[in-house]
Amino acid sequence: MTGRPGIDPLLAAALARTGEGVDALFDALLPVPDDDRARLIRAMRHAAIGGGKRLRPLLTVASAELFGVDPHHALRAGTAIEAIHVYSLIHDDLPCMDDDDMRRGKPTVHRAFDEATAVLAGDALQSLAFEILADPETSGDPFVRAELVGVLAQASGAGGMCGGQMLDIAGEGQSLDMPAIVRMQQLKTGALLSAAVEMGAVLGKVPAEGRVHLRGYARDIGLAFQIADDLIDHAGDAAAAGKAVGKDAAAGKQTLVAAVGEARAREQAAMLADQAVAHLSAHGHEADLLRAIARYVVERDR
Repeated sequence: MTGRPGIDPLLAAALARTGEGVDALFDALLPVPDDDRARLIRAMRHAAIGGGKRLRPLLTVASAELFGVDPHHALRAGTAIEAIHVYSLIHDDLPCMDDDDMRRGKPTVHRAFDEATAVLAGDALQSLAFEILADPETSGDPFVRAELVGVLAQASGAGGMCGGQMLDIAGEGQSLDMPAIVRMQQLKTGALLSAAVEMGAVLGKVPAEGRVHLRGYARDIGLAFQIADDLIDHAGDAAAAGKAVGKDAAAGKQTLVAAVGEARAREQAAMLADQAVAHLSAHGHEADLLRAIARYVVERDR
């Protein structure tokens, strides 16, 4: 990771460090049992360990750093978010959804194992996320743990990620206006990214009124991230992306790229990244990692 050209060295080191930490936690949390559950756990490990940007856990770690949170606590909370994200990818890749064969440069879970095992692996990773957050090892304060659970539950359910996915499915082949596309993307992608940022502040025991600027930052990078994802699907390289590209247009999915064109979408993503950085103006160098993430989300190729 640190050798990738064009990435801020601070960000490259943080991505590598966070990725190694998340992999180590998943490895420790998912030992393969000596019984018939072994296939399920191997499927979970196949999806969760190795590959991926680990952007969501990094956002939690970077946000928590602003408030002097124990890095181990932040990494555990970030790993819970990553468990939710990985479960959503497993289910999104199923034949009944996007029917993808490759994810993160390797076969999708239903291809490497089977559809029933993939469904169960996703379900179990969702449960694992809340098990991590409810564990005192994530925070010694039960009120903090309860708030972490609430933030992640809201972001991942019908009012967040799952609801956005439903809007995406319902919108296929339709002509949606810009507000409808933005709302769908804020739920489908933005909600979990926002939760990642907010959970760092929750660990830091920052009151809700003290998180307004972080919510603004998260909202802007969430939309910028989704535009970048759509641009990768529109004009990216499958080898670099680690998954098939060009599927959105073929499926009739509604994206900002389709609505306004590639050039304007790139301008919009860059503007959102600038806005996100502006939300951090009250912070000094301790927010440099969050600033680097905002720029990275619109410059990445995967």
